Amino acid sequence: MKIVLMADNRKIELLVNFCIAYKTLLLKHQLISVYNTAKHLKASVDIDVSGLSVDYSSGVEQLAARAQFNEIDCVIYLRDGRSEQSEDAHELLNVCDYNNIPYATNLATAETLILAIDRGDLDWRLWLKETKV
Repeated sequence: MKIVLMADNRKIELLVNFCIAYKTLLLKHQLISVYNTAKHLKASVDIDVSGLSVDYSSGVEQLAARAQFNEIDCVIYLRDGRSEQSEDAHELLNVCDYNNIPYATNLATAETLILAIDRGDLDWRLWLKETKV
């Protein structure tokens, strides 16, 4: 599965801790993020994360475009509820809603989502891709 890992600035450390806790599960999948987050996760957790564009805004736009074409399977985006959400991140989540791509925006749903992936609860995403080819 292709899993997007993102976090608002004040939640980066929480994302790092999440990745440390679920490293063995995450290693089974293709991980994608914006460039700076990917670089930080590689250094802190020692996991392979594909980084998109250096610019946050265009990186999120690229992720939204991939979601539009069902090229990602889920998004873990730890948001800071106290800060204003960027328009780009809002677009990504809207595209996920439209294409039935599951996403988590806090630690509780992120843990639920990653455990569901490990159990095979999201294997229907793989079937969906196979039937559209």
